Amino acid sequence: MAGTVARISGRAGLFAIMKRRMAEQADVTLATATIHNPAEIRHFMRLKPVGRRVRILRDGAVLAESTGAVRLLEVGRDVYDPVIYVPRADVRASLGPNDTSTHCPLKGDAAYFDLLDETGTVAQPKIAWTYPQPFDFATELNGLVAFYADQVTIEESPIQN
Repeated sequence: MAGTVARISGRAGLFAIMKRRMAEQADVTLATATIHNPAEIRHFMRLKPVGRRVRILRDGAVLAESTGAVRLLEVGRDVYDPVIYVPRADVRASLGPNDTSTHCPLKGDAAYFDLLDETGTVAQPKIAWTYPQPFDFATELNGLVAFYADQVTIEESPIQN
């Protein structure tokens, strides 16, 4: 009997089984209404309308206010913290370009912004970012700006009619 039963030997055996199952199910989409990285289906995101008034503040000053914000939920090498994006037209703050750029295989190349004071001096470097030309499969990000949550206060409240 022992010869006919497959035994899982520790973690290595379990991981081998999981790896085989994932390979067998490679074309299965695990979540609906998501945008997947074509090179790695386990890396995906979903943009959902916030459906509330969003205000982004720094030291009491309103940097952005929007009823058209979206929340980005992303799973890649980890489950990332949600990020709120607002339409660029809803940003009140004076933002200037920062020399930093990064690449995301799911969204494209990001451009970063510094917060400028009334004289045009950098008040806070690298406070926000955008994807000026997101990949074709991530065009929903076009025209949206996100702020670093650890540098601002993000408030959500009901939309008053």
